[in-house]
Amino acid sequence: MKQFYSLFLIFAIQFSFAQINQEKYDYFVQFNGNQLSKKVDINQVLNHPIITKYISKKPDFDLRKYTSIIKLDQKITIHGSFLDSVPYYQFTIPIKGKEAVKQYLTEKLGAGTENNAIQDLGKYSVFTPKGVKKTLAWNDEFLVIFELTKRLPKKYYEETTSTAVMDSVAAVDYYENDTIVEAPAYGDPAIPVPSPPKIAEPSVSKNDPVVFTDAVQEEYQYDGNPYEEYTAEQAEFDRKLAENQSEIIKHLFENGFAAPNSAKINIGADISTWVDYGSMISTFYSAYSLPMALFGGYDKYLPMQKNFGDFVKGINFDFYFDNDNARIEEIVEYSKEIADAVGKIGDRKINKNIFNYFPSEKPLGYMSYHINTKAALEKFPSLMSDMFQNTKFAKEDIAIITDLISTIVDEEATAKLFDGDLSAFLYNVKEVEVMTKKYSYDENYEEKITEEKVKKTIPLFSVVFTSTHPTFGDKLLQLGVRKKILTQNGNYYQISGTKEYGDIYILKDKDVVTVSNTLDYFSKGSGAFVKETKKDLSKNVIFGKLNISHTVKAFGQNAKEDDLNKLNRIASQFSDFTMESPKKLIDNKFKFVLKLNSLQTDKNIILQTLDLANDMMASK
Repeated sequence: MKQFYSLFLIFAIQFSFAQINQEKYDYFVQFNGNQLSKKVDINQVLNHPIITKYISKKPDFDLRKYTSIIKLDQKITIHGSFLDSVPYYQFTIPIKGKEAVKQYLTEKLGAGTENNAIQDLGKYSVFTPKGVKKTLAWNDEFLVIFELTKRLPKKYYEETTSTAVMDSVAAVDYYENDTIVEAPAYGDPAIPVPSPPKIAEPSVSKNDPVVFTDAVQEEYQYDGNPYEEYTAEQAEFDRKLAENQSEIIKHLFENGFAAPNSAKINIGADISTWVDYGSMISTFYSAYSLPMALFGGYDKYLPMQKNFGDFVKGINFDFYFDNDNARIEEIVEYSKEIADAVGKIGDRKINKNIFNYFPSEKPLGYMSYHINTKAALEKFPSLMSDMFQNTKFAKEDIAIITDLISTIVDEEATAKLFDGDLSAFLYNVKEVEVMTKKYSYDENYEEKITEEKVKKTIPLFSVVFTSTHPTFGDKLLQLGVRKKILTQNGNYYQISGTKEYGDIYILKDKDVVTVSNTLDYFSKGSGAFVKETKKDLSKNVIFGKLNISHTVKAFGQNAKEDDLNKLNRIASQFSDFTMESPKKLIDNKFKFVLKLNSLQTDKNIILQTLDLANDMMASK
């Protein structure tokens, strides 16, 4: 049994993070082995020293033994449904042959014995380990791990929720003429209301198998746990569930198995995932709706389920592993209305004055974010109105609220407080003397606060943003001076008080505001970095980069020798980490990309990462 769970978990971990309705999946994960196998030899990964070292300690996780049955150079998929009438998940794995799987299950999982018989059904075979609700089925080409995930409600909810809630809990669905039919809900005349559950009592001790007072004696376990309280109703529910699962497996295989596929998946990625956002939100909502209902039903006023699903259609996470980089691309598919709004919010012409306070040379790291604040404020009321359309709020109430927001918020004036340009920079580190507070107690146990100067290494940074409001910024700075929070020194203001990060300055140059603890890095709009960054920001609403080697060198000055050696190995392996998000939406899709760039190009980044991990472990 332990080996079965190990097999299941290994697949989930290694091949990324269920096929009843061929047109509708709530999530879909595809390991594109045909794509990745062209980039890296899987045997090199499985036989890498760090993997073999781990395997020697955890033999159950020896992935190499699965290569005898699995075609790792083909597509492996995981898909399923959260809230469909038949919630389920399904692993689909290409295999090298029917007999190879049978032999593996016999040798490794004890299949073929009286309690763990393999059913040979001609075109396909089925194996369901005793006490486990997952089913393994396979033919000559594919192995399927399948489970229906519908569960009988807990006794707690049966006692604390209303009859209406119980009536909404459907019985197990079934097949009829190759069509899934949803069974009537509890309370339907076709199905008698179950009698109060009979709680199983241990016959001798809590460690003995459960003995039912009811006549039902089927050898089922509750989620594989022989010590869980188990009722006759639960046993009947599980029996029907098992029957339906068997029918579904038959439906998948009897006319020839068709591997699942989804148009949402990117076949060019090494691993591609997709999730239906509305279904995901509905799942979370269902998980917490009963507890929320106990507090008066105010959840009905929240914009959940269908509302969010109408705005965001789905989300992709695609993974790429090349020789010179590893990257993750998140792609959010919006409805057309939301996509139009997001496009306008991202359509901002950057205030060129901000570049006067960019550094002339590359900093250790930076992030720059540019949005059209006015467009965001203009779109907000209508978006809120749409979001709350399917709640208990009347349309007239929603209209009043949105009108109130529009009246209170002057988009033109508010947007000028923060126009939408925001950039942050990490330049370097510096050892300085800073004034810190020290807390102690005298002989009367009264707190004493003293200030003392200490040497400390601090990061040098700045945050730059634009504000075109004609008076607010200046008035706010003068208020700080009057309240002695700020001290004016020429064209900049200095923040008074404790100086944990050195002296903090505020500069206001017309419509540009800068907060910084150094005045040494401003470029006045010239320099190689400014030129390069202008090009990047013209195409992206978000762009950022962290130089790994320079950052390690700067912050590693005071590190312990062992820590510094590890940091230096990372710095010698990887050059930088970047993030970007293009302004332009394609097919109503917003993209966000994270990328780790390598200094080496002769080996796939998966192997490079394993090499680095092995090297760092060896140095301990």
